[in-house]
Amino acid sequence: MTEREADQGGSTAVPDGLIYEFGVLLGAAEMLERIAGRELERRCGIRHAVFEVLLKLSDAGGPRSMGGLAGELILTSGGMTRMIDRMEEAGLVRRQAAPGDRRRQLVELTGPGRAKLDEAMRVHAETLRHHFAGPLNADQRTLLVDALRTLATTAREELGALH
Repeated sequence: MTEREADQGGSTAVPDGLIYEFGVLLGAAEMLERIAGRELERRCGIRHAVFEVLLKLSDAGGPRSMGGLAGELILTSGGMTRMIDRMEEAGLVRRQAAPGDRRRQLVELTGPGRAKLDEAMRVHAETLRHHFAGPLNADQRTLLVDALRTLATTAREELGALH
């Protein structure tokens, strides 16, 4: 009987421990994401999702469509609109109608938005150094990143085949 089976009264067989191992991966990722989100809120006053929007906008080098952002962040158009509304009220972004199509909204970073992103990047890096890199030595991190890169590549290939 595996440790997992014993925890569940011996009622569920976990084939080769794969389900348990995958659960450990997802659980660790979820907890690290919660820690990162908590620190961004506590120290920068922004939610993790806002940080992601700021990152996407900074990488774009210019205005981005709200629909494109929503698709990348897996948000509904209504959810994206509400988030951008709050970010615009905070002065982090500016919104404008797309040239030639007033129905399409473009969003770009403002100066204060870039400053908030810089602050959040410093906080996020400190958090990751402490909670992600800190518990692992360099060899463990290298092995982990290599393994995750392999998983990401095979998953991307599978998802590409589904389209």
